[in-house]
Amino acid sequence: MLGRTVRPAATVAPGVGTLRGIWLAKGRDGSLTVYAPAEGGLRRWTETRPGAKDWGQPVLVPIAGLTHLSVTQDVNAYVHFVGRRERRKADGRTVVDVVYAIQYQTGRPVSEWRSLGNPHKDAEPAGRLGEPAVVVTPSGMVHIFVRNADGGLALRREQSDGKWRPWNDRRGSGIASTLAAIALASGRIELFATTADGILHWSQQAPGGALGEGRPARLAAAPGSVAVLETGPDRPTYYWTDPAGHGVVAYREGAWPTALGGVPGDGPHTALRALLDGYDCTVLAHRGIDGSAVVGVGVTEDEGNGVWWSDTGVRCLVPPALALDVYGRVVMVVVDDDGIPRVARQTDDPGLTLSEWRRL
Repeated sequence: MLGRTVRPAATVAPGVGTLRGIWLAKGRDGSLTVYAPAEGGLRRWTETRPGAKDWGQPVLVPIAGLTHLSVTQDVNAYVHFVGRRERRKADGRTVVDVVYAIQYQTGRPVSEWRSLGNPHKDAEPAGRLGEPAVVVTPSGMVHIFVRNADGGLALRREQSDGKWRPWNDRRGSGIASTLAAIALASGRIELFATTADGILHWSQQAPGGALGEGRPARLAAAPGSVAVLETGPDRPTYYWTDPAGHGVVAYREGAWPTALGGVPGDGPHTALRALLDGYDCTVLAHRGIDGSAVVGVGVTEDEGNGVWWSDTGVRCLVPPALALDVYGRVVMVVVDDDGIPRVARQTDDPGLTLSEWRRL
């Protein structure tokens, strides 16, 4: 038998610092890329060609000290990374800042990470900075939102000439967890946060307009579970876990929350629109209460007719990621118990049937 070189599996490192998660993006050429935490930064895997079953060797995107990361794409399919970073100085102090980088083309190097500072000048409140959330409007304006040390909202955004405006304190208080933000196709931005008393909801009245004050509502959402998806023209739907144990909830402003069932565990939900059997459907995914990846499907904005839930039986350390490949097929990525990403892709069978899982 001929000998062959066996490369050790490249594992992600969900325990590096506190950075956890997995991100999936489709480039302008249609190729998918998986990003996951690794020792010394992020590790990425890219399809060898759009829609292919095979993926290239992992590439390290170096960035030390990340504790949280937010990833989004703009209309050009550029991938924007915003992270919260902690660095230990020689005198023992820990410095916390927000960092930003961008990847313009699939498989190409990521730009140099740029520090955007911290809305707090003093070290003690700066260390209590929350997790950033990034959105990019269709006009290309990058907006970064973060919970400040007092539980209020801080904003930093890029100007049309590429220069960054200073941090802006939006005031307020009570933000308890991760922010959920979306830039709608119209150019408007909406923002959603959980508090001890319910939620806060910010909504621009017009693209480029004032964000206004966060409107409170007594809706119960488990902190860190909220996801948002544009389900109609200029109309977002928010999904979260009910803290009382009643499963997944869907909510659109002006309507009552709708129970969707399911038994989610901790962590956020992932939401995606896909055409299934000719129907505009919403695909939801989360980490189930037993630690396995769970996927649900329902007709978009028709929550009253229910959501079909299926446990994949594949364990995941962090909530799954979803995307559509170049052929419009649903792709799901998880990180298994060994810290290795696994990928499953929609088959040609009716409904949403996933292929066998492939390790990267």
